[in-house]
Amino acid sequence: MKYTEIIKATFIKRLNRFVALCNIDGEEIYCHVKNTGRCGEILTVGAECFLEKASNPGRKYKYSLIAVKKGERLINIDSQAPNKAAGEFLKSGRLFSDIENIKAESTYGKSRFDFYFEHSGKKAYLEVKGVTLEKNGAVYFPDAPTLRGTKHLNELCDCVRQGYEAYVLFVVQMKGADFFSPEEKNDPDFALSLRKAKECGVRILCYDCNVTEKEMNIADAVPVIL
Repeated sequence: MKYTEIIKATFIKRLNRFVALCNIDGEEIYCHVKNTGRCGEILTVGAECFLEKASNPGRKYKYSLIAVKKGERLINIDSQAPNKAAGEFLKSGRLFSDIENIKAESTYGKSRFDFYFEHSGKKAYLEVKGVTLEKNGAVYFPDAPTLRGTKHLNELCDCVRQGYEAYVLFVVQMKGADFFSPEEKNDPDFALSLRKAKECGVRILCYDCNVTEKEMNIADAVPVIL
């Protein structure tokens, strides 16, 4: 997935979940933060960051914060990026060469999953989770408690019981990670539900991404340790 108009800036501070203050060539500007997670270890004073200019001239904030440098590592923090990258990944045939009937935002009972697809005569649902939390070379999810995430895992288990294949795809929004694990301290219920989901037949996938200022594309599989 690609962005259009990107500008380099310096991060100053986060004012609330949705707004941050950044510096562009000496001018302090307010920008929309495209991630409601904590991102505390990423959004640090003085960090080099990248903003996307809004295509709508009438929007309240002219720029959106989409990526931040953490040391030498560039991390995309746009919460919409993982689904877009996952859609491109599925269509590329890299997960299944015979994949077809890919549908985004697909309804299952009273639930809605990020993707539905078919392959080898099987019907499947897939839920996408973006990963931005990195510690000592490993990556973790979530960076804050997520009741919604736990609910999705339980619903995917129900899909398996009804004869569907079910997947959860963790999209690591950076390149290079030693392994992925659920972040037990932030959300023990999610960690427990992820292990139960695997036991009931949900397939746990994790891939890192090639990230630049202007794009993010799914790259290589990351080992999963539950």
